Amino acid sequence: MPSFSTDDGDFTYLDEGDGRPIVLVHGFASSARVNWLDTGWIDWLVGAGYRTIALDNRGHGNSVKLHDPADYRLEKMAGDVLALIDHLGFERVRAIGYSMGARILIDFAARHSNRLEKLVLGGIGGAMAKAGLDREHIATALLAPSVEDVDDPVGRSYRQFADQTRSDRLALAACIRGYGRPVDPAEIARIAVPTLIAVGTKDAVAGSAAELAAMIRGAEVLDIPNRDHMRATGDRVFKEGATAFLARQE
Repeated sequence: MPSFSTDDGDFTYLDEGDGRPIVLVHGFASSARVNWLDTGWIDWLVGAGYRTIALDNRGHGNSVKLHDPADYRLEKMAGDVLALIDHLGFERVRAIGYSMGARILIDFAARHSNRLEKLVLGGIGGAMAKAGLDREHIATALLAPSVEDVDDPVGRSYRQFADQTRSDRLALAACIRGYGRPVDPAEIARIAVPTLIAVGTKDAVAGSAAELAAMIRGAEVLDIPNRDHMRATGDRVFKEGATAFLARQE
């Protein structure tokens, strides 16, 4: 995998295809490969004519592992996206984020709308934007001796996913404690880029796509039928709706 460096360490990313650049930012406890390659997104976007770049976020995949929650503040994680775009020499890109990746891109778009052409936020709705995840239960689950020691069902699901992806659980616990602040209405009001919000209709984690869309000027909604937070990621309705939105002339 290609890489670049910042003051905080080394970052890896996938880079496939030709054409207009699109940057993908994955969800918590996932990676560029798990979130975007294994689900068919990269092949889909390359086939649609995009140069598709998927970042391994700090604490994830093959990127730097840090164990202090302060290293996972949203401004730092959004700064990694900016560093990637600058490293590749792009003036403006299109971007898709899922779950935590969408939260990172909200922060990025509030600070750097001038670097974006279009934005797709998947797996994040009003509930996650307003309250974030239940951070401490998830961190506790990640740090438990084994998954059998975890009683909280949400924490247990994230622990199982982290074990499945062979993640650095200390880094993930620091990440969930560091990044998960709610959206500031004044922050999200600064987003000045065409935005699509896509959420599964059975996604109890993200909450309502329409509720989040109401916070972003001109945002559109894509409902992903009968999908929960985990299963919406690679859904064909999501792919088709996102690429149609990205291709449409405003």
